[in-house]
Amino acid sequence: MNAFALLKTDHEAFKAMLTELESTTERAVKTRTRIFEHLKRQLAAHETIEEEILYPAIKAKAKTKDKKLVLEAYAEHHVADLLVAELATLPASDEMWGAKATVLRESLEHHIEEEEGNLFKTAKSLLDKDELDAIGRQMKLRKQELLGKSATA
Repeated sequence: MNAFALLKTDHEAFKAMLTELESTTERAVKTRTRIFEHLKRQLAAHETIEEEILYPAIKAKAKTKDKKLVLEAYAEHHVADLLVAELATLPASDEMWGAKATVLRESLEHHIEEEEGNLFKTAKSLLDKDELDAIGRQMKLRKQELLGKSATA
C-alpha cells in the first residue's frame, strides 16, 4: 500500500465533498448536514493517520527545515479542526455556514497542495520505498479501525 496514493485518494474525496458543500444554499439543510457529517468523519480519520503515523516518521528523520514543514502541517490540521468545530455548532441554515465552508475548502486545498508538493517530496527523500510501503499499510489499517471497517474491506 503506497502511503501517498492513500492520502491522495482522500484528498480528492475531500475536494469533491467541499465543492458539493459549497454549492448548497441555506435551504439545503439535509444535504449540507449529510455531506458535512461524512466529511467530518473522514477528515478526522485522515488527520489521525497522518498525525500518528506519517508525520512522526518524517519528523524523526528530518532536519530543521523539513521539521518546519511537518509542524506547519500539524498547524494546518488545527485550523481545519477549528473550522469544522465551528461548522458543527452552527445551524446549516445560518447564512455564515456557507462562508465558513468556503474558508474550510480554501484552507484544506492549501494544505493538500503543500502536502502533496513539499511534504511528499521531503518524505520521499527521507524514507525509502519499503518504509513508505510499511507506513502506507499502517495508515490503511489505522484508518479502517477508526472508521469501523474490517481490514479486509
